[in-house]
Amino acid sequence: MKRFLRKALTHLPLSNRNSHRHNRRFTQLKLPSTPKNRFQRKYLILLLLLGFTFPLALTTTLAQAQSNAPASPAITPSTETYREGAVDEKKERSSQEFDLPSPHNQAPQVKAAPQGDPYVLEFNRSPVVGSRFSLRGIYDEARLGFTRPRQWKIKSVKALIRYRHSPALYATRSNLTVMINGATIGSIPLSQEEGEIGNAVFDVPLSQLQNYNQITIAALQNNSPTCTQDPYDPSLWTEILPDSKITFDYDPQPIALDFNRYPYPIFDELSLEPNQITYLLPSKVDQTWLTATSRFQASLGRLADYRRLNTRLVKTVDDVKLTEQLVIIGTPEQQSALKSLALPMPIKDNQILDEKEKALPPDVGVLMLSTTPEDVAPVLVATGNSEEGVKKAIQFLVQSKDQKIGTGQTILVKDLDAVPSEPPRDWPGYLPLAEEFELSDLTNRNGQPFEDITVRGSDSPPIEFDFRALPDDQFGSGNSMTLVYSYGPQINAKTSLVEVKLDDVALIGKRLTSINGGTRETLKIDLPGDRIKPTSKIQVDFRLDARERRSCSKVTDQQLWGTLHNDTSFKLNRTTSVQLPDLKLLTFGYPFAAPQDLSQMAIVLPKTPSKGDVMTALEFSARLGRLTKAESVQFTVYTADMLPQEVREEYHLVGVGIEKDFPFPEVFAAGGFELRDALTRQLDDSEIQASPDDDGVVKEIISPWNDERVLLALAAQTDKGLEQVQDLLHNDPLFFQIQDDTVLISANSEGADAYSPNAYNLDFFKQQPLVSVEKTPLPNRVLRLLGTSWFLLGPALVAATLILYALVQLYLKRVAGQEK
Repeated sequence: MKRFLRKALTHLPLSNRNSHRHNRRFTQLKLPSTPKNRFQRKYLILLLLLGFTFPLALTTTLAQAQSNAPASPAITPSTETYREGAVDEKKERSSQEFDLPSPHNQAPQVKAAPQGDPYVLEFNRSPVVGSRFSLRGIYDEARLGFTRPRQWKIKSVKALIRYRHSPALYATRSNLTVMINGATIGSIPLSQEEGEIGNAVFDVPLSQLQNYNQITIAALQNNSPTCTQDPYDPSLWTEILPDSKITFDYDPQPIALDFNRYPYPIFDELSLEPNQITYLLPSKVDQTWLTATSRFQASLGRLADYRRLNTRLVKTVDDVKLTEQLVIIGTPEQQSALKSLALPMPIKDNQILDEKEKALPPDVGVLMLSTTPEDVAPVLVATGNSEEGVKKAIQFLVQSKDQKIGTGQTILVKDLDAVPSEPPRDWPGYLPLAEEFELSDLTNRNGQPFEDITVRGSDSPPIEFDFRALPDDQFGSGNSMTLVYSYGPQINAKTSLVEVKLDDVALIGKRLTSINGGTRETLKIDLPGDRIKPTSKIQVDFRLDARERRSCSKVTDQQLWGTLHNDTSFKLNRTTSVQLPDLKLLTFGYPFAAPQDLSQMAIVLPKTPSKGDVMTALEFSARLGRLTKAESVQFTVYTADMLPQEVREEYHLVGVGIEKDFPFPEVFAAGGFELRDALTRQLDDSEIQASPDDDGVVKEIISPWNDERVLLALAAQTDKGLEQVQDLLHNDPLFFQIQDDTVLISANSEGADAYSPNAYNLDFFKQQPLVSVEKTPLPNRVLRLLGTSWFLLGPALVAATLILYALVQLYLKRVAGQEK
């Protein structure tokens, strides 16, 4: 009634609205006896009567409706009782079985790092730069990307450019210009003497800095005081030395911990240094911890993509370094170090408690953000009161759609919707499965569908896009591309053309014949099936030349343009077939990445895994994370004694360990290169003993339990050898070299640089017989056979007719003999 009166009196003046608080009965309200107030009082009485009458009428209507309905076999409670029961039931369902902890007044923070020297980012850290940036021709540009870390408050940024140039350049008509995100920050003349190295310092405006930045160095080069006749003159060059650098002066800032910024600060995609992830080993390394940790590592690999990611295992929290991020996975019983951390949820008797000191249900996953005891490093805790809770907590983090809804310092995962596996051949970033598709069905480097693309100028770069076949695609004849393009007027029809290349091999070229421009012209190109690979790229190059040139000066050519339309179409004639084992396919993740959530793969470690075994499994997980794109991670890690027979027979298997504990001795009994006890090596009939044997071995064979699955061995004779395998999986320059079915790897020195061509030795063997795995349906195989062997169709029909005629004659003779 009070709530009703409060709403009913809202139209009255404030003094009259509050008067009922001192009088409990509505009839005691004292209003002046004016006509207006009398009307208001009558209005209130009428409104009050309607308020009582409407529920009564509604109840009567409901009662009549119930009386007309068929009789219920059970006793039906009254309408009011049913309504109250439903509300109570809804409240009971929506109420939590436990109470969340009270939020802190201030979110926990990681202390700001100690103030140090300005950060120096040298150009040669980028593989794009290598040993130099070379600028050639009349006008050329070079670009280098860098990020701005989140925890920096930048005070100043300076770019130091070291360069040398051709002595033939004319200083008053040659200059070097530096730009940040398209904004020019300075320009200098190219006036150095022969062999002299120039130094130029540019101040970068802080207002131009973004999370992702690009520094562009442009050179305008002329070798004459009046003009440069040949834009391709080899004397037109400038080199940016690789020890050029960008210097950041900054103040480190504390890091607030909140899941709405996840994966930061556990993983920072804006970091200029490799992310350092440290896992705390539990009291016992079991299957649950191995699976949860490996799945989390695979998800970090997906986040890292091309960025460096370093991983380490520690036994105590005190071993964590200042620049590392600590991840603790496991129940409080497995991870006793949880008791030493300042966590938002209390732990008692190895149980996580809620606000009322009641133990959480065992199937609830708990995620918490905290810091190490001195607040110097962030800590991610994935725990629960049972193994089921730990699994659920980690699975929340590896499912990208669920991860986005996280916030706060603590997340309790009660229910988690399982993400279904995609089809095995649905690989984002690769060619669509349809036989006919358009350019708009492909995605660019930002993961967005291609739109129309326009280039300008006589020396414009080619339009390039990925044309990546699936690893098990085989292409026959009849593949084609129908190019749809337009170009502008004022071109020289004799010297302008459009050219299409596949992996830098020219397929076709066509002159642009209309001086008035062309609109949506088409060109059909045959695509050779044997050249379409998982690494393929198609380039569409507009070679545009102006109809009229200005003599003795650089051509003003921005009026020249060419457009590639996104309805450019493709038609492919392909089958699904692959030959295994082949480690080259592993560089694309195949066959373990089919499907992309890795649900058809299992990693198997020895019964009692060592630290080296665990690190090798983590590096393999991170590598497959980099090679795949999916909404979830679904693979499982087993120890040798816990591997189910159905998994052994139906899944792709990855065995990890040194020879004496290796979970699949069948690998080293399948022929080819073999490791045996007593540091023995064997290749076919040759056998040696070597000491020490610190080489790593990666070997792939057809699974002994399923001829459509493979068994991959990540093995060695010693833990030192397993470190070589980890280096192979960790470093891109090494990993993308692997081929054949067996790889031996060894480092030439401690701490070898993977980018150095002489840092590691790689030996390859091809010893296993190749097995063709055909996944094309039988009707498609018959049609393919007919399509490729049509010239045999005539003789086959004649032969079949003769055989049928002979059978009919034989039958008729037998029938005639029986009648006689």
